[in-house]
Amino acid sequence: MANEEDDPIIQEIDVFLARSLLEKLYLFQYPIRPASMTYDDVTHLSAKIKPKQQKVELEMAIDTLNPNYCRSKGEQIALNVDGTCTDETSTYSSKLMDKQTFCSSQAASNVSRYAAAIYKKGELHLTPLHGILQLRPSFTYLDKADAKHREREAANEGGDSSQDEAEDDVKQITVRFSRPETEQARQRRVQSYEFLQKRQAEEHWVHLHYYGLKDSRSEHERQYLFSQGHGLAENTELIKSPSEYLMMLMPPSVEEENDKPMAPSNVLSMAQLRTLPLADQIKILMKNVKVMPFANLLSLLGSGTDATAVLRCVQQVALLVQGNWVVKSDVLYPKDTSSPHSGVPAEVLCRGRDFVMWKFTQDRWVVRKEVAAVTKLCPEDVKDFLEHMSVARINKGWEFMLPYDEDFVKKHPDIVQRQQMLWMGIQAKLEKVYNLLKEHLTPKKQEAQSAHPLLVSGEQRVNMAKAKVKQNYGQLEKEFQKQKAEMKSNDTSAKTDVANVRIKEEPVSVEEPMDTSAHEALNNGLVNGLHTAQGSMDPVNGHLPGGCIDRVAQELKAFVSSTFKKQFVLTLSELKRLFNLHLASLPPGHTLFSGISDKMLQDMVLDTGCKQILVPFPPQTAASPDELKVYALWEAGDTYDQHRQVLLEIFSKNYRVRRNVIQNQLSQECGEDLNKQEVDRVLKVSFCPLW
Repeated sequence: MANEEDDPIIQEIDVFLARSLLEKLYLFQYPIRPASMTYDDVTHLSAKIKPKQQKVELEMAIDTLNPNYCRSKGEQIALNVDGTCTDETSTYSSKLMDKQTFCSSQAASNVSRYAAAIYKKGELHLTPLHGILQLRPSFTYLDKADAKHREREAANEGGDSSQDEAEDDVKQITVRFSRPETEQARQRRVQSYEFLQKRQAEEHWVHLHYYGLKDSRSEHERQYLFSQGHGLAENTELIKSPSEYLMMLMPPSVEEENDKPMAPSNVLSMAQLRTLPLADQIKILMKNVKVMPFANLLSLLGSGTDATAVLRCVQQVALLVQGNWVVKSDVLYPKDTSSPHSGVPAEVLCRGRDFVMWKFTQDRWVVRKEVAAVTKLCPEDVKDFLEHMSVARINKGWEFMLPYDEDFVKKHPDIVQRQQMLWMGIQAKLEKVYNLLKEHLTPKKQEAQSAHPLLVSGEQRVNMAKAKVKQNYGQLEKEFQKQKAEMKSNDTSAKTDVANVRIKEEPVSVEEPMDTSAHEALNNGLVNGLHTAQGSMDPVNGHLPGGCIDRVAQELKAFVSSTFKKQFVLTLSELKRLFNLHLASLPPGHTLFSGISDKMLQDMVLDTGCKQILVPFPPQTAASPDELKVYALWEAGDTYDQHRQVLLEIFSKNYRVRRNVIQNQLSQECGEDLNKQEVDRVLKVSFCPLW
């Protein structure tokens, strides 16, 4: 109340609604004009409109006598567009850019809350707007200039052609018959951008006549902005309650469906999805995702959704395969539809896809050729079935894309039993249709449903090898005792001259042991391959009995040589990783398990003819010290030794080099003029990771 007293009403104005120009009044928004140019100075040469699209084109004259107009620029633009000749088709007949075209675009999709107002004698008259259009300059004359330029170039090139070229050549024509268009293909074509553009281009322009601001016709039309009758009987829209009047002034911002662009069929809005019934939500989700665990389905439906209701609905549109829900075939292929690849009816497609789903209930792997041989469908249809629920693995077949969901199977045994009964019925039906043999009915592995996908990574292989070594600990112990007995019987001098035994020492502060000797599971409580429970007289720290040192050196040298013959350039970290993988592949008790330090490995690399490349890496690099140590095989005995040495010399001066520098350096040093392809081959053969 206090605010109302501080802000008193000064004047009350009557508001009238004018209907004469209803659905005919547009608001044009022009670009900003120079201060010296007013709307009275503008001369409209022509105007045209496409009513359905609400698209307008206006052609306005430019004041060439204005001091702000650059005459030389106008002449140059006219010359580029029309050339030297002037005829009826010329854009600028005066050889001067004296006009400009403006094209419109819709500024707002919903203009129901906008109106044009005019105030006169204490009365405010409102006329609703039918559209708001923004006019922007059109530069189609530049396209015309480019077309003229291309025509002139084509004429110059074809001027010297002989008369023989003018004769029509006999060409072979290939006649093709298009397939009947399906309903889905027609919908995709109708929703495509090209189809919409074509429809817009087909609408004809309606030419308009422009009347100036002070023209008598304009004055007459302007009178329609006033309400023709001031009686309340003709303005019943204004006899409303305050709440209804406010609702009319500010309606809820709900966009009409026609104004919204039609989204593709495979795109879902979660906000719109959750407005549908639960059964429809689950059907749409399963139709788009095709394979989904029950936990993921619940998370997509939002918090608070009843799991029991979801279970009841999902069984109507999906089947249980390996604990996961797979959409039913009749949902993807409704009745009276056909295959987009072969035209096979939906009933045949559903049977073929049901066979693939049933095969995945028996095993995690399915062979595509077997499915095609049983179903007699084209390869494209079979591939679609498999891509819905599986992933292709090289040299193995198609594996079910999700792991076996043990949690769901344990929590819902009644659902699992019901689904098994359904699959038994589907199996009986498939046996009759496809005459399935016994080999088709028997799964390859009975434990396939409870097994997880056998995808073994490199790290898992190392762990498996370590576990294998640990299991064979007893065998290692026996071999060690046998070696110890042989050492005591054959090398008696070693017992009497214990004081002269040299213990190999590694500089701990400079070189740390490799990871292969740091893992307890890999070495099984051994230090460099020997048991730590023996007395101090036993050989430890890498001093192996008899000829073990020579055998370790030979094995290590063989590994380093074979590795650098495959990959000519390696960092120390990559070499250690490859050595770990090599150790994991060796049998238990191998001599290389005696413990190999970083220094031993680096010395062996240098002994095999490799060199360390001192690459000047930047100081701010985030690489580890082992990644900064680069070793390369200097001579491999092939034809690229000289090229490889030149490359290594280049990278010893800079860690980043341009291709042209490498090409020039190779040409100078090797005396060959190498092209780009040959340089790429040298880099590929050299396998230089610094490139």
